[in-house]
Amino acid sequence: MSGKFEIDKASNDQFIFRLKAGNGEIILASEQYTSKSACENGIDSVRKNSADDSNFERKVAKDERHYFVLKAANHQIIGQSQMYKSTSGMENGIESVKSNAPDAALEDLT
Repeated sequence: MSGKFEIDKASNDQFIFRLKAGNGEIILASEQYTSKSACENGIDSVRKNSADDSNFERKVAKDERHYFVLKAANHQIIGQSQMYKSTSGMENGIESVKSNAPDAALEDLT
């Protein structure tokens, strides 16, 4: 089972997307967008930028959990991962984004 992007509305009527792995787990979540077309552009940016490992910025939160952000060529953050207990879990999450994003289906929940 392959991954999918979901477009949804946030509580303030702005648009967000999530990239889910084949098992339904969220592997990347977006910032909020003011329009659906801007949100769709964000998804296109994930598809394009997820192939290059240098676009993934690995981080450690104050509570020592690991997470990553995916950045576009202009260094803007496109999406952020969930929190992981270990570096290896985070690396697996990055690999999951790389393998799922390019061909992920798109489901509009709005």
